[in-house]
Amino acid sequence: MSLDAPPFNTSSPATLAERAYAQIKQLIFDFVLLPGDRFSESDMAGRVQVSRTPLRQALQRLQSEGFLQVFPKSGWQVEPLNFEVFDQLYDFRVLMETHAVAKLCEAEDRPILKTLADTWLVKTDERHPVTSMVDMLDETFHSSLVHATGNAEMARVHDDITERIRIIRRLDFTKPARVDATYQEHARIIGAITQRRSDEAQRLLRAHIEQSKLEVRHITLDMLYQARRS
Repeated sequence: MSLDAPPFNTSSPATLAERAYAQIKQLIFDFVLLPGDRFSESDMAGRVQVSRTPLRQALQRLQSEGFLQVFPKSGWQVEPLNFEVFDQLYDFRVLMETHAVAKLCEAEDRPILKTLADTWLVKTDERHPVTSMVDMLDETFHSSLVHATGNAEMARVHDDITERIRIIRRLDFTKPARVDATYQEHARIIGAITQRRSDEAQRLLRAHIEQSKLEVRHITLDMLYQARRS
């Protein structure tokens, strides 16, 4: 039976492409598809149960986001992890976010601080009940700082960097101790911004991002080692 017309699929091509995109991306994030792994379109079509057309749309989207490479006549490859690039992206984050913090310390109207405080300045038993969602809360925290500057171009670049480093950054929240540290460090950063202590807020933010960068490198390498052994 042709993979271009599977009997079980009645959704629109756009919906199927979106579903295939999400499934393959999750396989990459979970290290089921390891960095450097190769696969053919026919193999992947069977794996995610979609036809070739929406599959190719999903693969091309993942390629444009930097998660996959394509090799004519020899299939697709999961992008190898490049920690030098990740380090550069983290450094770029530091520049944008410390600039954003400095702006927030000077701003008169700062409604974002109340929103952030409601999430991060809470008692331990009032934290988000789903620990696995702290990675998304963390993204929102850092993204909100940049978006609050009102600089749409800087926010766009920051959002792109957030997407590109998500594959390793989310691993920082698989350890309870790191979740605790994130709440504590975010609370101190919010406190410094609220009191308009710009230098302190920037120092705390820079240290927070640098520590996270070190942690995710260690966790990623350990997970890759364990995944390849199994």
